[in-house]
Amino acid sequence: MFTGIIEAVATIADIVPDGSNIHFIIESPLSGELKVDQSVAHNGVCLTVVEILGAAYRVTAVAETLSKTNLGSLRKGGLINIERALKMGDRLDGHFVQGHVDTTATCVEKKTLDGSWLFRFRFPPQYAALVIEKGSICINGVSLTAFNAGRDECTVAIIPYTYNHTNFHTINEGSLVNVEFDVLGKYLLRREEVNL
Repeated sequence: MFTGIIEAVATIADIVPDGSNIHFIIESPLSGELKVDQSVAHNGVCLTVVEILGAAYRVTAVAETLSKTNLGSLRKGGLINIERALKMGDRLDGHFVQGHVDTTATCVEKKTLDGSWLFRFRFPPQYAALVIEKGSICINGVSLTAFNAGRDECTVAIIPYTYNHTNFHTINEGSLVNVEFDVLGKYLLRREEVNL
Protein backbone atom coordinates (compact mmCIF):
# COMPACT_ATOMS: atom_id res chain seq x y z
CA MET A 1 0.00 0.00 0.00
CA PHE A 2 1.26 3.47 -0.93
CA THR A 3 0.09 7.07 -0.57
CA GLY A 4 1.03 8.67 -3.88
CA ILE A 5 3.58 10.97 -2.24
CA ILE A 6 6.76 10.56 -4.29
CA GLU A 7 9.95 10.11 -2.26
CA ALA A 8 12.48 10.44 -5.08
CA VAL A 9 12.92 10.64 -8.81
CA ALA A 10 15.20 7.79 -9.85
CA THR A 11 17.15 7.17 -13.05
CA ILE A 12 16.85 4.05 -15.18
CA ALA A 13 20.46 2.91 -15.39
CA ASP A 14 19.81 -0.13 -17.55
CA ILE A 15 17.01 -2.16 -19.12
CA VAL A 16 17.61 -5.89 -19.57
CA PRO A 17 15.08 -7.99 -21.52
CA ASP A 18 14.70 -11.56 -20.24
CA GLY A 19 12.20 -13.55 -22.28
CA SER A 20 8.84 -11.80 -21.82
CA ASN A 21 10.11 -10.00 -18.71
CA ILE A 22 12.20 -6.87 -18.34
CA HIS A 23 14.71 -6.21 -15.56
CA PHE A 24 15.15 -2.54 -14.67
CA ILE A 25 18.31 -1.35 -12.94
CA ILE A 26 17.31 1.75 -10.99
CA GLU A 27 19.75 4.32 -9.59
CA SER A 28 18.18 6.09 -6.64
CA PRO A 29 19.19 8.04 -3.53
CA LEU A 30 17.02 5.53 -1.63
CA SER A 31 18.92 2.45 -2.84
CA GLY A 32 21.02 2.21 0.35
CA GLU A 33 17.84 2.06 2.45
CA LEU A 34 16.16 -0.71 0.46
CA LYS A 35 16.20 -4.44 1.09
CA VAL A 36 15.55 -7.40 -1.16
CA ASP A 37 11.84 -8.37 -1.19
CA GLN A 38 10.60 -4.85 -0.41
CA SER A 39 7.79 -3.32 -2.46
CA VAL A 40 8.51 -0.04 -4.22
CA ALA A 41 6.14 1.86 -6.51
CA HIS A 42 7.71 2.84 -9.85
CA ASN A 43 5.54 5.36 -11.72
CA GLY A 44 2.78 3.94 -9.54
CA VAL A 45 3.55 0.27 -10.33
CA CYS A 46 4.31 -1.92 -7.33
CA LEU A 47 7.47 -3.93 -8.06
CA THR A 48 9.60 -6.10 -5.77
CA VAL A 49 13.26 -5.29 -5.16
CA VAL A 50 15.14 -8.44 -6.20
CA GLU A 51 18.76 -7.29 -5.95
CA ILE A 52 20.71 -4.43 -4.35
CA LEU A 53 23.59 -3.18 -6.51
CA GLY A 54 25.33 -0.52 -4.43
CA ALA A 55 23.75 2.81 -5.41
CA ALA A 56 21.26 0.95 -7.60
CA TYR A 57 18.79 -1.90 -7.34
CA ARG A 58 17.01 -4.31 -9.68
CA VAL A 59 13.28 -4.94 -10.16
CA THR A 60 11.52 -7.15 -12.70
CA ALA A 61 8.34 -6.42 -14.63
CA VAL A 62 6.44 -9.36 -16.15
CA ALA A 63 4.57 -9.31 -19.47
CA GLU A 64 1.19 -8.58 -17.83
CA THR A 65 2.61 -5.51 -16.09
CA LEU A 66 4.33 -4.31 -19.24
CA SER A 67 1.10 -4.61 -21.24
CA LYS A 68 -0.96 -2.54 -18.77
CA THR A 69 1.51 0.21 -17.88
CA ASN A 70 4.01 2.62 -19.42
CA LEU A 71 7.01 0.64 -18.12
CA GLY A 72 7.56 -1.01 -21.49
CA SER A 73 8.07 2.40 -23.10
CA LEU A 74 10.74 3.53 -20.64
CA ARG A 75 14.25 4.16 -21.92
CA LYS A 76 17.71 4.02 -20.38
CA GLY A 77 18.47 7.35 -18.73
CA GLY A 78 14.78 8.11 -18.20
CA LEU A 79 13.34 9.36 -14.93
CA ILE A 80 10.89 7.39 -12.83
CA ASN A 81 8.90 8.33 -9.69
CA ILE A 82 9.49 6.02 -6.73
CA GLU A 83 7.79 5.57 -3.37
CA ARG A 84 8.39 2.97 -0.70
CA ALA A 85 5.44 1.16 0.87
CA LEU A 86 3.46 2.90 3.60
CA LYS A 87 4.49 2.12 7.18
CA MET A 88 1.80 1.67 9.80
CA GLY A 89 1.53 4.85 11.86
CA ASP A 90 2.73 7.15 9.06
CA ARG A 91 0.68 10.15 8.01
CA LEU A 92 -1.48 9.52 4.97
CA ASP A 93 -0.67 12.71 3.08
CA GLY A 94 -2.02 11.49 -0.28
CA HIS A 95 -4.64 8.77 -0.60
CA PHE A 96 -4.68 4.97 -0.52
CA VAL A 97 -2.77 3.75 -3.57
CA GLN A 98 -2.35 0.03 -4.18
CA GLY A 99 0.34 0.14 -6.84
CA HIS A 100 -2.01 -1.74 -9.19
CA VAL A 101 -2.21 0.40 -12.31
CA ASP A 102 -5.60 0.22 -14.03
CA THR A 103 -4.67 1.65 -17.41
CA THR A 104 -2.56 4.18 -19.21
CA ALA A 105 -3.64 7.65 -20.28
CA THR A 106 -2.28 10.09 -22.83
CA CYS A 107 -1.47 13.70 -22.07
CA VAL A 108 -3.57 15.70 -24.53
CA GLU A 109 -2.81 19.16 -23.16
CA LYS A 110 -0.10 20.75 -21.04
CA LYS A 111 -0.83 24.34 -20.12
CA THR A 112 1.63 26.60 -18.32
CA LEU A 113 0.03 29.09 -15.97
CA ASP A 114 1.67 31.78 -13.88
CA GLY A 115 3.37 29.50 -11.33
CA SER A 116 1.59 26.20 -11.98
CA TRP A 117 0.67 23.78 -14.75
CA LEU A 118 -2.51 22.12 -15.96
CA PHE A 119 -2.34 18.67 -17.52
CA ARG A 120 -5.31 17.12 -19.31
CA PHE A 121 -5.24 13.34 -19.73
CA ARG A 122 -7.37 11.07 -21.91
CA PHE A 123 -8.09 7.51 -20.78
CA PRO A 124 -10.30 4.65 -22.06
CA PRO A 125 -13.97 5.65 -21.60
CA GLN A 126 -14.88 2.47 -19.67
CA TYR A 127 -13.16 4.07 -16.65
CA ALA A 128 -15.30 7.24 -16.68
CA ALA A 129 -17.34 6.19 -13.63
CA LEU A 130 -14.16 6.02 -11.54
CA VAL A 131 -13.28 9.70 -12.00
CA ILE A 132 -15.29 12.21 -10.04
CA GLU A 133 -14.97 15.96 -9.71
CA LYS A 134 -12.44 16.78 -6.97
CA GLY A 135 -11.81 13.07 -6.42
CA SER A 136 -8.45 11.36 -5.99
CA ILE A 137 -6.50 9.93 -8.91
CA CYS A 138 -2.97 8.54 -9.09
CA ILE A 139 -0.93 9.47 -12.17
CA ASN A 140 2.60 8.04 -12.54
CA GLY A 141 2.42 7.27 -8.83
CA VAL A 142 1.49 10.84 -7.81
CA SER A 143 -1.64 11.40 -5.71
CA LEU A 144 -3.62 14.19 -7.38
CA THR A 145 -7.08 15.77 -7.44
CA ALA A 146 -9.05 15.36 -10.67
CA PHE A 147 -11.32 18.06 -12.05
CA ASN A 148 -13.07 18.86 -15.33
CA ALA A 149 -13.91 15.15 -15.34
CA GLY A 150 -15.48 14.03 -18.61
CA ARG A 151 -16.38 10.79 -20.37
CA ASP A 152 -12.78 9.95 -21.18
CA GLU A 153 -10.59 12.66 -19.71
CA CYS A 154 -9.78 14.78 -16.69
CA THR A 155 -7.46 17.58 -15.69
CA VAL A 156 -4.99 17.89 -12.82
CA ALA A 157 -3.15 20.95 -11.52
CA ILE A 158 0.52 20.69 -10.65
CA ILE A 159 2.29 23.03 -8.24
CA PRO A 160 5.98 23.92 -8.72
CA TYR A 161 7.16 21.56 -5.96
CA THR A 162 5.44 18.56 -7.55
CA TYR A 163 6.56 19.64 -11.04
CA ASN A 164 10.21 19.78 -9.94
CA HIS A 165 10.26 16.81 -7.54
CA THR A 166 8.53 14.22 -9.75
CA ASN A 167 8.85 13.32 -13.41
CA PHE A 168 5.91 15.57 -14.30
CA HIS A 169 8.39 18.03 -15.80
CA THR A 170 9.14 15.39 -18.46
CA ILE A 171 5.48 14.90 -19.42
CA ASN A 172 4.35 16.62 -22.60
CA GLU A 173 1.44 16.31 -25.01
CA GLY A 174 1.50 12.74 -26.31
CA SER A 175 3.23 11.29 -23.24
CA LEU A 176 1.85 8.03 -21.86
CA VAL A 177 1.25 7.87 -18.10
CA ASN A 178 0.09 5.22 -15.64
CA VAL A 179 -3.28 5.71 -13.96
CA GLU A 180 -4.66 4.06 -10.85
CA PHE A 181 -8.20 5.09 -9.99
CA ASP A 182 -9.35 5.45 -6.38
CA VAL A 183 -9.88 2.01 -4.84
CA LEU A 184 -12.95 3.24 -2.92
CA GLY A 185 -14.63 4.11 -6.21
CA LYS A 186 -13.79 0.66 -7.59
CA TYR A 187 -15.51 -1.07 -4.68
CA LEU A 188 -18.61 1.11 -4.99
CA LEU A 189 -18.81 0.49 -8.72
CA ARG A 190 -18.39 -3.25 -8.23
CA ARG A 191 -21.18 -3.23 -5.65
CA GLU A 192 -23.53 -1.61 -8.17
CA GLU A 193 -22.49 -4.04 -10.92
CA VAL A 194 -23.38 -7.12 -8.90
CA ASN A 195 -26.47 -5.50 -7.30
CA LEU A 196 -25.45 -6.14 -3.71
